[in-house]
Amino acid sequence: MQQKSPEIAANAMTRVRKVQIDAEGAGQRIDNLLRRELPGVPKGRLYRLLRRGEVRVNGGRVRAEYRLQSGDEVRIPPVRVRARPEEPRAGLAGTLVERVLYEDKRLLVLDKPSGMAVHGGSGISHGVIELLRHARPELKDLSLVHRLDRETSGCLVLAKRRSALRELHARFREGLVEKNYLGLAVGDWQFGDQLIDKPLLVQNRKGGERHVIVSPEGKPAQTRVALSRTFGKYSLLQCRPQTGRTHQIRVHLQSVGHPLVGDERYGDAEENKRARKFGLTRLFLHAQSIAFPDDSGNELHFTAPLAEDLEHFLSVGIVAMRNYGDK
Repeated sequence: MQQKSPEIAANAMTRVRKVQIDAEGAGQRIDNLLRRELPGVPKGRLYRLLRRGEVRVNGGRVRAEYRLQSGDEVRIPPVRVRARPEEPRAGLAGTLVERVLYEDKRLLVLDKPSGMAVHGGSGISHGVIELLRHARPELKDLSLVHRLDRETSGCLVLAKRRSALRELHARFREGLVEKNYLGLAVGDWQFGDQLIDKPLLVQNRKGGERHVIVSPEGKPAQTRVALSRTFGKYSLLQCRPQTGRTHQIRVHLQSVGHPLVGDERYGDAEENKRARKFGLTRLFLHAQSIAFPDDSGNELHFTAPLAEDLEHFLSVGIVAMRNYGDK
């Protein structure tokens, strides 16, 4: 059985350790294991350990995306921990627990709030994973099944066991997972039910910021888009990504001339400014539902109601725009 991660004091040098991976621990990426085994060590430092070959699996080097197998022996090198991770703000973890939509012995489905990253790193002390582990310390194997952008609200699925994580990742690879998003786009959508099929390339800017562009050198990406309702100069769209690329919906909609309202990275600056004036302070993108078969073949379907701030903008903000002659 994989041993429990040690408590590490601030400003301490850890010792060389060897971790044996059991059947339940198999399937996880080596970088995710290191985050748990070396809490408080910056993400960038962990990746340097991997690149330099200081972390070994069965005596050999591995890449960050390597998935551990049952029986693997991981050598974790000595690392100096400069500071103990700060505790989450009082009540923040508890508030997140109140947003759980569904839970059983294997799964946990959360209605993630906008503005919260799914995990810590890159200047973010606590994400969904860290907060839930703090609130529910018994969930030591809690892992993300998929991801949502920090600005995006809605359905997020987490696995409580490694076996459940492996099974759900297999569902994704087999195309058996259906995700539906609601996004408010600039302009009058006239394309009907359309499949946007454009490859996406991730570019890393100075400081580690990720920016995605449509490029023939990118990975295949498909998003099916249909009109839900028109709101004046905006269109509420149903978006069903067929692939899971970084910022996929946002970049695909931008590429056809209908960027999402409130998107500070890929959107229209003037439209964002106008929407802020009438109450929209973030990206209008919500993971409305997710569905997939369980291990018995039964269809599981989870839905998160449209976030209150987005609902308020549709019912009040856009009406105010019209009343003020901002059409």
